Amino acid sequence: MNKESANSLTMRIVIGMIAGILLGLMFQAILPKDGDLIIPLGFVDFYVKGFFIDGLFEIGGQIFITSLKMLVVPLVFVSLVCGTCSLTDTSKIGSIGGRAISLYLLTTAIAISIAILAGILIAPGTGVNMAADITFSASEAPTLTEVIIGMFPSNPFDAFAKGNMLQVIVFALLFGIAVALAGDAGERIAKTFDDLNEIIMRLVIILMNLAPYGVFCLMTTLFSELDPSAFANLAVYFFTVLGVLLLHALVTYPVILKLLTGLNPVTFIKKMRTTAMFAFSTASSNATIPSTLNTTTKKLGVGNSIASFTVPMGATINMDGTAIMQGVATVFIAQVFNVDLTITDFLMVIVTATLASIGTAGVPGVGLIMLAMVLAQVGLPVEGIGLIIGVDRLLDMVRTAVNVTGDSMVTVIVGKAEGELNTDVFNSTDDTSDDRIDFHHLKDK
Repeated sequence: MNKESANSLTMRIVIGMIAGILLGLMFQAILPKDGDLIIPLGFVDFYVKGFFIDGLFEIGGQIFITSLKMLVVPLVFVSLVCGTCSLTDTSKIGSIGGRAISLYLLTTAIAISIAILAGILIAPGTGVNMAADITFSASEAPTLTEVIIGMFPSNPFDAFAKGNMLQVIVFALLFGIAVALAGDAGERIAKTFDDLNEIIMRLVIILMNLAPYGVFCLMTTLFSELDPSAFANLAVYFFTVLGVLLLHALVTYPVILKLLTGLNPVTFIKKMRTTAMFAFSTASSNATIPSTLNTTTKKLGVGNSIASFTVPMGATINMDGTAIMQGVATVFIAQVFNVDLTITDFLMVIVTATLASIGTAGVPGVGLIMLAMVLAQVGLPVEGIGLIIGVDRLLDMVRTAVNVTGDSMVTVIVGKAEGELNTDVFNSTDDTSDDRIDFHHLKDK
């Protein structure tokens, strides 16, 4: 391995991730289990648990996540305003949105179909003994009508404060169109927003340079608390979901990309590595938006007028990874409760989960809410969700990586269709977005 690749952001994140996992597992090994302590209880409570896990690493990881989320609203708003006011024909917004939403729904339907098929063939719920005291209650999901009405903000500043991405997107689109129609005043404002966009992207690069340390803290905290027994009891379910997630990311997306654009899917997957790792470590599509936008525009060559629209929309409504979990989980829970689902039931699961990906957009705990809707639709007990919660945290990280890969794939396809894709940048082997920041010489060029 040469020095350049060893120092790349991707490699540094991998090192931070592996180091965090190993340290977390070491902490878990020395934490008290059933009163059998490897080292004195006082030392464990104060130093290992109190100072390191709940203190130093928890603080470091949460500061990293919070810093990423801090950038999401201003980045999306400024980028989308810049992209919208730069469009020569604002009617293209409808074309861009229509293509993006259609592709997001298509990939979600494909994802849950593959998941259901895998669940039927592998049968992860066969022989599982259901606990008698399983309980789970999911929040009620809003209707599609309520979501559409809620997309339009009565107070845009309240939408900014609450991070309501659909409302931020709508307001940014309207604001960008107004800027484009405002003549000389609009041109002056557009230049200001271009400058703001450049500054915010610099902030993104700063955080990306600090990512290995944030990922290290997040992995240490997570793997010090994972329950190995939960994975042992649900191993077949866990690896079924994991296998379908990897299949969808590494086979379905590349095939769709190749068929619709003719671009090299291997190049796409390689350039998605860093962003996928961001998504895995944060388990949040919204928190990964800065990295996703940076990758789609700087590495994949998509115009900002496209990426600034499709990426935030995808982070909000694209639920491929969640759909895969729902498909396998539905079959798993049906098998545990010895309920035979018909072909009609399976078709209903596909339709419900696909439409629910938009109908529950932006709702906290959206994955479990959607699963509760699906289970209720086919007459399965919602309490069965309690069976899979123990292993859902790690799967959530993987499906977030799948979701952002899907967001980027759709962005490339829409960019190609709209003539806003620089194929030279896409095919380039130079990682121009992997900027290194010298914090000792900030003004050096």
